[in-house]
Order: sequence, then structure tokens, then C-alpha cells
Amino acid sequence: MKSRLASFIMSMVIILIICALILLGIIFYQEISDMETTATPENFIGNYTSNENTVDITTIKTPQVIENNPLDDIQDSNQISNVDYSSVTVDKYFYNQLEEPSKTIYKALESNKENMKTGTYRIDFGNTFSDVLNTANGQDELGDYYQSAIEAYTYDNPDVFYLSPNKMYLNVETTTTATGVSYNVYINNGNENNYFSDEFSSRAQVENAISQIEEVKNSLVSQSTGNTYNDIKMVHDYLVDNIEYDTSLSKANIYDVYGALVNHVAVCEGYARSFKYILDEMGIPCVLVIGTGTNSNGETERHAWNYVEIQGAWYAIDCTWDDPVVVGGGLVSQSSKYKYFLKGSNDFLSDHTPSGQFTPGGKEFTYPNLSTSSY
Repeated sequence: MKSRLASFIMSMVIILIICALILLGIIFYQEISDMETTATPENFIGNYTSNENTVDITTIKTPQVIENNPLDDIQDSNQISNVDYSSVTVDKYFYNQLEEPSKTIYKALESNKENMKTGTYRIDFGNTFSDVLNTANGQDELGDYYQSAIEAYTYDNPDVFYLSPNKMYLNVETTTTATGVSYNVYINNGNENNYFSDEFSSRAQVENAISQIEEVKNSLVSQSTGNTYNDIKMVHDYLVDNIEYDTSLSKANIYDVYGALVNHVAVCEGYARSFKYILDEMGIPCVLVIGTGTNSNGETERHAWNYVEIQGAWYAIDCTWDDPVVVGGGLVSQSSKYKYFLKGSNDFLSDHTPSGQFTPGGKEFTYPNLSTSSY
């Protein structure tokens, strides 16, 4: 009887041990699976794409023509004499590729940056562009110069995130008299309430937003070491660690520095503009690049990233694709976090195709030549 009882107890002990081992095996397997889900690129959306563009394609208004009655009192009209912006000094990447009329428009924007915070300030050129307008198709030509200037200005200056180019109008007033035709050119908000992006409606809102992004920028700049590589990596890591990619493409300011640095939600253009915004303050050459990206699923769409200069050579950085959306949550592996960090053309251009044409029909800008090898 005792022998049977002992055998029964021993059998139960063995069964409990086996069950415990099975349970431990299941837990251990789950832990391994979770680690693989975090680290394996096939298990997350490494390069997020969607059916919608993640680059904001703005429509820049061509000149609206205003005909003045030659019998009007010219002194009471909007006409003013030539406005000279030649003393304004600009040395920025896309500005340097512009033709002279476009440079004049760019300089006017730059010199009136503070005034444009009202959203309605009128920027005057007077008869500056008379030579252009007196040629065949002069108004169309001036419209092209204007478009190029606005494009260069917004891509050189991510800090003007509050301006909406599609609410800014180039006006050409034409007055015909017996002695000939005269022109008066200016930029304003047309029939719009202002030329702010939809998220802003007053100077106070704009200045508050600027204060918020400058607080983030100044905090990062204060941590700079003067070592170009370390500072680039620090800014890259901050953006990757603190911004969430907006897969809905519906939240406010996702294309600009305010959405990325204050709301911490953005798409690729918001990442890229923020990267340039901070590196500009650190004095590290950085260019915003627009083009297309093709992810591991073979999906291609418009995309934005950056080129940076370090030790005399240019390299590509894609902060957005270094911050993949992880399916089911989890952490991004270190190899994925730096997959597109300081890459040369041999590695980077296999799935990135730059385009210097920011808007359909616009000027074709050029980018720095990348180093063939990665840093």
C-alpha cells in the first residue's frame, strides 16, 4: 500500500515538473519572439508609405493682373517708385541658384520676414520689373521668377513654417497712358484673410509658435560639442526618439518644424525641415532634399530627407526612415535606427531618387554631389 502511495506521489511530482518545464519553455519562446519582432526589419514598416503624398506640394499663385484706368489720378493710386533690395545680403543654398529677378523677390521676402508675421503685410517692388514685363510674355516670365523665388525661400528657411505660399499673390498693376505703359508690382494676400498656413490666424499665434520651436532648438544647440559628427548624430537621435510619424496624414502642422518639434508628430517633410532648422543654427551645412523613396515592399511615393556636409564631403540622412513604424509596438533596433545615417550614393540612392523640381513645372534646382561611399 505504501509502495503504491509513494509511486502515485512520485508520478504527480514528475507531472508537475514536466508542466513547469513546458510553461517555462512557452515563456522563454515568447520572449525570444518579442525580441525578434523588435529587431527584424521584415516585422515593421521600415519605410512608411501610403496612398497620399507625404510631401506638401504647394500651388504658387501666378500674377494677377490689375488694369488701371489711365484717367485715374496716379498720385492717388497704388503705384510707387522703384523699391531697391540690392543692399540685402543672402548666401543660402537654393538662393544662389536663382536668376536675378528671382533673387530680388527672395531678398524682398528675407528683408520683410518680421513684417510678414502679420499675415497681411504688402511687399512692394514698384516698377522694379518693368524690363521683364515689357518683353513678350513678360507676365508669365515674371510668374516663373516668382515661383522659383518662393520655392527657394521656403526650402532654404524652414523657420517660416507659418507662411502658406498658395495664399501669397504676386500682383501686377498695369497703367496705360498716352506716353506708354507703367507697372507696379507687389505681393499681398489677395482676397485671403491672410497668407498664413491654416493653423495660424494672428501675429500673436505665430510669435508664440516661434518661441516654442526656438526653445527646443536652443536646448539642442546648447548641447552641441563642436564635433560635427557628434552634433549631427545628436540631432538625428533627438528627432528619431521624439517624433511620431503621422500615419493618418491628418494632423496639424505635420509638414513643418512646429508639428515635429512642438507637437512631436510629423511626416517626412517635418522631420527633414526640423533637421535642417537645427543644423543651420549649429553652422553645419544642411540641405533639404525632395524626391521619391521606394520601400522594401516596392512602393514608391514622394519623400523628403537631407544632405549634410562633414569634413568636406556630403552625405545623406533620412531621419524618417531611421524612425520606422513598428508593427505591434516595441523598440527599433540600433541597426535600423542608423540604416540611413550619413550614407553615400552607393548605399542611399538605391531606394532614394532626388528631384530638384519642388512643384510641377517649377525650376529644376540641383543638389550637392554625394560622396560615393558612406561615412
